[in-house]
Amino acid sequence: MRVLVTGASGFVGGRLAAALEDEGHDVRAMTRRVGAYHGAGDPVYGDVHEPPTLTGALAGRDVAYYLVHSLDDRRFAERDASAATAFGEAAAAAGVHRIVYLSGLGADDAQLSEHLGSRREVESLLGTGGVPVTTLRAGIVIGHGGISWEMTRKLVERLPAMVVPRWVNTRCQPIAIADVVHYLVAVLDLPAAAGRVFEIGGPDVFSYLEMMRRLAVIEGRVVPILPAMVPMVEPVTWLSARWIALFAGVDAHTSRALIDSMDTEVVVTDHAIDDVVPHTPLSFDDAVLAALADRARETSSR
Repeated sequence: MRVLVTGASGFVGGRLAAALEDEGHDVRAMTRRVGAYHGAGDPVYGDVHEPPTLTGALAGRDVAYYLVHSLDDRRFAERDASAATAFGEAAAAAGVHRIVYLSGLGADDAQLSEHLGSRREVESLLGTGGVPVTTLRAGIVIGHGGISWEMTRKLVERLPAMVVPRWVNTRCQPIAIADVVHYLVAVLDLPAAAGRVFEIGGPDVFSYLEMMRRLAVIEGRVVPILPAMVPMVEPVTWLSARWIALFAGVDAHTSRALIDSMDTEVVVTDHAIDDVVPHTPLSFDDAVLAALADRARETSSR
């Protein structure tokens, strides 16, 4: 298959491009920094916020993976909506047969945060040009370099103790990056996956508090975590965002967007993916060990 991977230099896109190439697909890697790109696939310039650049990037492609977002921008929802519309229309004009999008978990009838609500909006806008969209919805993706995972790891590793707000009791279903890539590759040309939404997750469901405690155990750390039963009101949310940005090295706007989403349960409720792509995902512990091993290898190679 002739495939375009947007966000090819990113956390998911880089791994996906390599996996697709390993499977024998013709991969074109869309990036805004062609000269600096050293990943899998043939690099091509493209920017979803500059629609004219999408024409050449999408030309001759059968399938396009959409893996971009603007979380570090104050107007991320507006920018992502505009970008998704432009990409869907450009894909239709280029004769693309399918778009595959990685979205976020969260019940459709839940009061979604701006971040998760934006993901839902992008799901629909990508299809406005008429190209069938296959959507995979995931929660926290565990892997070296992933924003949510790195936030979690750095907080556990850097703080001698944590007093955390009430959102830490929200349940989530993390999934290993290797499993996300497996599903993304598997749905590429499956007729049964066209135009459908699938939920994906690992086998373990934790609260955010349980997840941080489990990570501390795996790393052999003793980190006192004291839940403070504080609701998600505006001053507390901003305080949490600034606090995480400071200690986890994450952009404050990105941190705020992710924290807003932590009041929403992100657990798989629809297991339709099991019928289309039978697969046994890694456990939380194995996913964490794989992420830590990847980080250690990168550190030792520097």
